[in-house]
Amino acid sequence: MTKEDAQGSTAEETQSKKGLKKQQKEAEKAAKKAEKQAKLAADQQGTEEDDFAKDQYGIAAMVQSQQKLDRELVRVQDLTPEMADKVIWLRARVHTSRAKGKQCFLVLRQQQFNVQALVAVGDRASKQMVKFAANINKESIVDVEATLRKVEQKIESCTQQEVELHVEKIFVISQAEARLPLQLEDASRPEGEGDEDGRATVNQDTRLDNRVIDLRTTTSQAIFRLQAGVCMLFRETLTKKDFVEIQTPKIISAASEGGANVFTVSYFKTSAYLAQSPQLYKQMCICADFDKVFCVGPVFRAEDSNTHRHLTEFVGLDIEMAFNYHYHEVIDSITDTMVQIFKGLRDRFQTEIQTVGKQYPSEPFKFLEPTLRLEYTEGVAMLRQAGVEMGDEDDLSTPNEKLLGRLVKEKYDTDFYVLDKYPLSVRPFYTMPDPSNPKYSNSYDMFMRGEEILSGAQRVHDPQLLTERAIHHEIDLEKIKAYIDSFRYGAPPHGGGGIGLERVCMLYLGLHNIRQTSMFPRDPKRLTP
Repeated sequence: MTKEDAQGSTAEETQSKKGLKKQQKEAEKAAKKAEKQAKLAADQQGTEEDDFAKDQYGIAAMVQSQQKLDRELVRVQDLTPEMADKVIWLRARVHTSRAKGKQCFLVLRQQQFNVQALVAVGDRASKQMVKFAANINKESIVDVEATLRKVEQKIESCTQQEVELHVEKIFVISQAEARLPLQLEDASRPEGEGDEDGRATVNQDTRLDNRVIDLRTTTSQAIFRLQAGVCMLFRETLTKKDFVEIQTPKIISAASEGGANVFTVSYFKTSAYLAQSPQLYKQMCICADFDKVFCVGPVFRAEDSNTHRHLTEFVGLDIEMAFNYHYHEVIDSITDTMVQIFKGLRDRFQTEIQTVGKQYPSEPFKFLEPTLRLEYTEGVAMLRQAGVEMGDEDDLSTPNEKLLGRLVKEKYDTDFYVLDKYPLSVRPFYTMPDPSNPKYSNSYDMFMRGEEILSGAQRVHDPQLLTERAIHHEIDLEKIKAYIDSFRYGAPPHGGGGIGLERVCMLYLGLHNIRQTSMFPRDPKRLTP
């Protein structure tokens, strides 16, 4: 045997030894795995045999309307000490869960209300059931059968503080994914609290990108229930005042306010615009003898304004009415409507106001009855006294509006007021000039906490004067021909205004950004979700 042959056979022996060792290891590994699986299966079998509560919990079959159950589900907000010791069913989301020894505490949430639930090893619940409850993903929807019990010590972290649920059955109706894009407790943390102790807070873009989850927070639930209340009170009040609700087109042939801030849309073989306001149609209804009208609908503004109070689409609450002798009849009607809304919110939506206040504290909204009305010149005088330099006919800048709001609050103790008789030069062409001073106009703005929420005026209802004003503003008469023509067949004196719903809600609640009061906001940078 040559030297090379001897070396070759030694290498082969080494390799075969290595191969054997590897095979041995793999066999041992497989045996261990099989042993472990057999043990798990045995444990599982034993567990199932030992689990007397196995039919009391689990993941329910998908609800496909298979059956009609004669089962009443109780609402979380209705759980009070008067119902103590009753056995009830309810459906809610798992807000949080905390396992502790042989028991598991859940907080079950339903809209803006929540209640503590206890799953504890005992006659009704096995340790497997407790383990199952502790492992339910947050935000999953569950059906629970439980006995309602009074508690000796108030549960401060829940809205239902005097009771808790002792769970007897729990079934998952819809499972949430384990990883949420944002945590609700982070999104619900009171302003400034997270910054102080280093806990996470959720920024506005993350909230809006995951709006479906953000809208589940108790604060969001309260904001949009209160917003629905504003619409309801607006309709209620105006209907009592004999106003007629109208619906107006949002696709129009010419810019409704004669400005450039309009969205152009393709309309078959031509172009159309999204309405900046229902102005023309409100006025046409007055000319058509409807006397007093209002509408609630979307308004579009193609303004590249990335501010805390501007949106490219918002909900307009619009009013228009004929008056007898003086446009102050219109102001009085609108201010009374606003006062009725403020009173209704104060008296009927206190739960929502307090819920929002926990996360975003603010001073309660103050208003006078009758509403304070100042003339523009008085407002300018107050600002000049405070050191602001401005001309008689200058428009109010946003900082000056806010400053005037603070000055009015100090002097008159109100968050809501009217500024009347604006300079004619800063108002649209259809605004009626002041007959006693041509520099001013029969127009007004209304303010909440120093920010404008309504702009309105007596309208020019004479076609000749309207034509003159349009020419003065260099508006193409051909584009507003239909508007001017609507006044040629007899038009009563009339006026009105447009209110921004989201702005009213933001300012009433003392919030800092209009996106908080717009369910799915649209601004120059956001077109989704």
